[in-house]
Amino acid sequence: MKCIKCGTDNKLKDRTSRGRCMRCNHQFAFEPTRMTGVKITDPMFAKAIDDVSVNDTLFFTPRQLFYLLDKRSKPKISKALLTVPGYLFLNVCLGIFVALWTAGISFEGNIVWILIMFGINSLLIKQTFTASRSSTYPYQERQKFAKKLQIWGVIVLVYGIGVNLLSSSFLLFLASSILGMISIYLGNLKVDKQPANNQGFTINLNQFQDWIDTWVRINSLTKLLPSPRDTNENVAVNPDVSAYSFDRVVVCDRAEIAQFLIANNFHFEHNCAVLSITGYPQSIFDTTMQMLRRNPDLKVYALHDCTPRGIGLVNHLRTSPNWFPDSSAIIIDIGLLPRQIMAADSNMFVLNSQSSAQDARELSPAIRQDLSAEESQWLESGNYVELESFSPQRLIQILNLGIAGSRDLDSDDSSLILVGGVGSSIYVVDSFG
Repeated sequence: MKCIKCGTDNKLKDRTSRGRCMRCNHQFAFEPTRMTGVKITDPMFAKAIDDVSVNDTLFFTPRQLFYLLDKRSKPKISKALLTVPGYLFLNVCLGIFVALWTAGISFEGNIVWILIMFGINSLLIKQTFTASRSSTYPYQERQKFAKKLQIWGVIVLVYGIGVNLLSSSFLLFLASSILGMISIYLGNLKVDKQPANNQGFTINLNQFQDWIDTWVRINSLTKLLPSPRDTNENVAVNPDVSAYSFDRVVVCDRAEIAQFLIANNFHFEHNCAVLSITGYPQSIFDTTMQMLRRNPDLKVYALHDCTPRGIGLVNHLRTSPNWFPDSSAIIIDIGLLPRQIMAADSNMFVLNSQSSAQDARELSPAIRQDLSAEESQWLESGNYVELESFSPQRLIQILNLGIAGSRDLDSDDSSLILVGGVGSSIYVVDSFG
């Protein structure tokens, strides 16, 4: 394993004897040979930090780093081997090896060869079918595995028919026909569709926290955001400043997202306020709300997780006396929404829990009226997506696009959809990035 400080490649004996680099004496944070479950190295962890922070230029939340590491910890050997070229390669190589091994058994050797190759291909089909049903992979990957089963089944059938015509080997034809039909049948079985395309984590959260604690103790982690601090201390704002207002405000359903945007100077770059529905940042929350209510042309951008609680953010902003009831402010639901997830071409990390399903069933009629039947089903199945599953750079880019696309609400090019009927001042963004 290479040292992240000097790049020296330290062998296992050198690492375990001292726990430090043999050249620069820098301490190693991880020793993969002593880890259970997911194994990680210092260079792998350092690379993940560099990537999530864009070379130490963006602040990030612990959960954003967790999602990135979990994605990179997914098993890759199945994806490499369980492909049509991989099947062909294994069949050719193993077929030749088994043929040479059974060459001296005359007639019986041919039967043994067929039986062994039948077993190998049965195992390949079983592994591919299991992958097409595994929550380790996102929905699109599962679909690809199912497609590979269909293609491989056709290839095996054609091979069996061709060999039977050339050599009249009924046993080989029978074995190929059975394998081909089973592969096609399993490939045609309905893959878990949306709204049930959820995944599971590879990394344990407690394990991840131990990694963070170990890394911070040994190395720097300057862009990792701590938990948002709750404080009721009000900061005095210059009256000349508080006399002005903002044209827009981004309201997040969680303090972690608001803290993330503020830490990365999103409010400065867009000349907008950033708040959370929980009142973060408390020190300037009341003053900021007073400034916002002065602007009759205010645009409010609701940014939230795709959870039942997040879906209710817009309704809360419009009806709560602490926010914008009876206001002329335009509220734009920038996401995440189930329709955006179901329409997305890119993979999204969909989680699932019974508590989320219960919360979805308890949504009020006022919130449900803007959801399609398919969206309601998606939520009531317990599915949800967190904003922190997006990298810091990607999340900021998406929010930039959403704000830029809402500048002219009457334009035909607008990506916004008016909801709530005629006279409503609530819009939703059609797609999330």
